Amino acid sequence: MVLILLEALGALLLLVLIVWWTMFSGRDKGELPPVDPAPEPPAEGGPGSSPR
Repeated sequence: MVLILLEALGALLLLVLIVWWTMFSGRDKGELPPVDPAPEPPAEGGPGSSPR
């Protein structure tokens, strides 16, 4: 019974290690900061514009 619990604990520890490694490996400080999208230029010929 104790051997089964130790094996389950080892498997859980391995799972947590794999998840941590895949989430944070290669990043300097964990999660990346959010990136603001670039503002779109005003559209020409939209509603309210007069044709030339």
